[in-house]
Amino acid sequence: MSEADAIEAVDEPVTVSSLASDLRSLGIDAGDTLLVHSSLRSLGWVAGGPQAVVDALQDVLTPEGTLVMPTHSGQYSDPEGWENPPVPDDWVETIRESMPPFRPEVTPTRGMGAIPECFRNYPGVVRSDHPTVSFAAWGAGADDVAGSHEVDYGLGDGSPLARVYDRGGAVLLLGVGHDSNTSLHLAEYRADFEKEHVESAAPLLRDGERVVVEYEDIEIETDDFEAVGAAFESEVGHTEGTVGAATAKVVDQPELVDFAVEWFEANR
Repeated sequence: MSEADAIEAVDEPVTVSSLASDLRSLGIDAGDTLLVHSSLRSLGWVAGGPQAVVDALQDVLTPEGTLVMPTHSGQYSDPEGWENPPVPDDWVETIRESMPPFRPEVTPTRGMGAIPECFRNYPGVVRSDHPTVSFAAWGAGADDVAGSHEVDYGLGDGSPLARVYDRGGAVLLLGVGHDSNTSLHLAEYRADFEKEHVESAAPLLRDGERVVVEYEDIEIETDDFEAVGAAFESEVGHTEGTVGAATAKVVDQPELVDFAVEWFEANR
């Protein structure tokens, strides 16, 4: 959506105040733990852009709540597997050897959108230290959610996703679909079906030194995420409304994960 299209999408500017009102209308309240997946362009023209969205979310949740966003950095995956676009074969070793170490404080997100990239820089935000699938959190539960993140099986039970589950959190899909819903990955890890295990490596900063850390994971996929999300909405339910110009959905994260575990076991 161009800026001209964003202006056309709304009758008046979207503001921190109007965003907060729309979020409260979805049932989001002070003290909640909320994992947000978002698209800024879907909201229409926002006065202040991503900063206004983060401010509104913080205003609604208050410091007693906990705001969580994915801050993934796919540039730290193995360059040999890059496809969009691929790099020349003779570049792969140079990239592996020269990539700066992942540092939660400075490493930018990739493909996450403007809102998480803005959020990760906010005062008081804690970002987990997984090189490819980190999460950032703010509020009363920030350390609990993002203070530790196991490198092996990065979206499983040692991840911030599991901590959101433990806290009885909710997922807000703000202008995006279930194909962006990372909580469904937690269900992938927990579900009992045959999985392919893979090994990866990435440079991290340890005691001031660049160290290449090897870790294990499963081969994850998202091709059926829209299907399981639609089944959950139909069989269990969700809250849906409009935030700015965007369609927004709120789902109970533990209910979604538990449902998806059974769905994956039956359908994969």
